Amino acid sequence: MKYRMLGGSGLRISEIGLGCMSIPAVDVDAGMRIIHRAIDLGINYIDTADIYDKGLNETLVGNALKGKRESVVLATKVGNQWKNDGSGLKWNPHKDHIISAVEKSLQRLQTDYIDVYQLHGGTIEDPIDETIEAFELLVREGKIRHYGISSIRPNVIREYVKRSNIVSVMMQYSLADRRPEEEMLELLEQNNIGVLARGSLAQGILTGKTAKQYLGHSADDIANAAAVVHKLSNESGASNPFSKKRTSVQTAIRYVLQHSAVAAAIVGVSRLEQLEEIAVTSDIDPLKEQELRLLESSITALKFKEHR
Repeated sequence: MKYRMLGGSGLRISEIGLGCMSIPAVDVDAGMRIIHRAIDLGINYIDTADIYDKGLNETLVGNALKGKRESVVLATKVGNQWKNDGSGLKWNPHKDHIISAVEKSLQRLQTDYIDVYQLHGGTIEDPIDETIEAFELLVREGKIRHYGISSIRPNVIREYVKRSNIVSVMMQYSLADRRPEEEMLELLEQNNIGVLARGSLAQGILTGKTAKQYLGHSADDIANAAAVVHKLSNESGASNPFSKKRTSVQTAIRYVLQHSAVAAAIVGVSRLEQLEEIAVTSDIDPLKEQELRLLESSITALKFKEHR
């Protein structure tokens, strides 16, 4: 496993991060095995959120990290809040909620501090300074070490870059969603803010699932990109002109890791077999320039049209 610095945090994190949302809540033992195996494979970035399985995901992570806490960089998120009747979520970026929510997350995670506490969304209408004030207070109190945001909204990201001390931005980024390349990745790299890329497999449509419309791309666009990913991999009889031993899943993730702004690809897994395949990606050679150009030419890079 290779490691990269997460922005200006001083935290050295694995290129592959474990996204815990997909870990099955109904099988605690299976979930524990996934987390333990991830750590054995060198994955030290563990990502969850307070709303996943209404807090049960954090509880699972906390139980799995007993005796292992110091070996991982633990991240969770705040901002969404379950309604009292459990019927859905409401958005709450206010200071009092963040201060209250962190105590519950610390308890469920069975830890005294969170390494990276992330705002789980955000809009330009939020009381951004109040939200930042809450995070800064938690840093001073030692309850969190650093904070970041999870957002794909350019206007929100720019405000946090200007007004806060975020060390990371988690955003959707894949060969099928190249919008961050247009403007966000360079901005964040220039400001020493690490990118945590999620959705690098584009719901599997780049790596074996039936192609479908995705964002502004047609099913044919996606099928073409998936075909190139497959061509540049060695699986199921595919002939890779560059003779690289690599699956389509690994090729898709390597595309994301190729950009220097990206600190890690955060990938969700629900089975041990998936974890084994994904973790090995870090040890595979980077894409050659010719491979990168072929992938880029397989699908148009769209631009962010909303939240300007």
